[in-house]
Amino acid sequence: MHHDLLIRGAMVLDGTGAEPFPADIAVSGERIVAVGRLGADDATTVIEAHGRYLAPGFIDVHTHDDTNVIRTPEMQPKISQGVTTVVVGNCGISASPVTLRDKVPDPMNLLGGVEDFRYPSFADYARAVDDAVPSVNVAALIGHTSLRSQVMDDFARPAEAVEIEAMRRSLRDALDDGALGMSSGLAYRNAFHAPDTEMRALVDEVGAAGGLYTTHLRDEFAGLLDAMDEAYATAQHGQAPLVISHLKCAGAGNWGNAPLALSSLERAARGHRVHCDCYPYTAGSSTLDLGQVTDEIEIFITWSDPHPEQARRPLADIAADWNLSLMDAARRLQPAGAVYHNMSEDDMRRVLAHPLSMIGSDGLPNDPHPHPRLWGAFPRVLAHYSRDLGLMPLAEAVRKMTGLSATQFGLTDRGVIREGAYADLTLFDLTTLEDTADYARPIAAARGIDLVIVNGTIAYRDGHVTAQRRGRLLRRQQRLSPTPIHAMTEDSP
Repeated sequence: MHHDLLIRGAMVLDGTGAEPFPADIAVSGERIVAVGRLGADDATTVIEAHGRYLAPGFIDVHTHDDTNVIRTPEMQPKISQGVTTVVVGNCGISASPVTLRDKVPDPMNLLGGVEDFRYPSFADYARAVDDAVPSVNVAALIGHTSLRSQVMDDFARPAEAVEIEAMRRSLRDALDDGALGMSSGLAYRNAFHAPDTEMRALVDEVGAAGGLYTTHLRDEFAGLLDAMDEAYATAQHGQAPLVISHLKCAGAGNWGNAPLALSSLERAARGHRVHCDCYPYTAGSSTLDLGQVTDEIEIFITWSDPHPEQARRPLADIAADWNLSLMDAARRLQPAGAVYHNMSEDDMRRVLAHPLSMIGSDGLPNDPHPHPRLWGAFPRVLAHYSRDLGLMPLAEAVRKMTGLSATQFGLTDRGVIREGAYADLTLFDLTTLEDTADYARPIAAARGIDLVIVNGTIAYRDGHVTAQRRGRLLRRQQRLSPTPIHAMTEDSP
């Protein structure tokens, strides 16, 4: 039988967590049409895998690539890692439905300048993504802070009833047009004053549409467990599946509490569909937040609007040069970006290895000196934590970035290698696989990602993005149930 593309002699990791097995994979059009020993088949393009691993294309469930998939559609930081789908709109910030007249509210400025917020509806954003034809697929959440920015002139208060209703209408329209759900970033000052009544009213819309709710918790420090309880209650009220974003025990005084946080997650997951995402590093990165300024950890400044000359320097050194306290120096630098070395390795590993966690990079593509997770998160999990340290089997590591992610985010026919699934595929050499990006040199492509296929087309090969981009906006096609997966029957939606 003749196919468009045939990959021969691969060790297949199918995305389910099953052990790898040798097979050939045939692709016609956008779909996988055969998996097995296909010795008699031929194809227009034949790839000899020579025993290298073939996995579903990786799904980055936590990104801030909202505007980059349009402005820089090659998406080299992601496609070079083997990522074939990005979920945008995290932490309460999304490029739509938004129009701005002057200043970009924090942390929406992580996505770009005023000129980048030109999508008054989600339908406008979806069209722009499809017109750009990025190298990766894009699935989108709607940000709570972005919704607030359209109806409130003062973020430092709860939304009024008329404002909540306006946000609900806007969110409902976006969900009807295919958005996956809603995210929140309650730790940020422009969302922190939103009470339960505001959040529940919006998440009720998400649950009614069959979407999911993701949240950057109100507190990732000493109040972590209470913030997790708040998230559970909000999701349960709206009957929406929940994903806790970048679950961590932040702050030196909170180190060692991963077992408590994961026990909380497990208890909640027995009665409601609850998961988390995690990145494989012990430092976070965002805008410079005065609430996180402390001398207990290293804080590295990556950019500053009023003092660009202080970029790429530790905050402590800047403060010493200016003869100021850390807090006063931080105020002078704002608005700015920072990397916070605020986690313990043991806590991070526990979250990373937990069965309920997925992999998300949380990379910031518009930061001039980004955290290395932007370019290295997925190879780092596979090479460093699975291959070198044995933290989890390779098949489990792949499940956390493919099949599990597709299931939790409702990405139909993605994240698995089987007949009928979309041909989003990543071929890698485990012996040479390595994340090369680090804190000093964060913009560096990984080694060992040999071939990436998106919707049946080779998008990345031998270190280069090809001219054949086939990514598109993935609209929500199914209703997600809040029932825990392990409690569902095979016939459940």
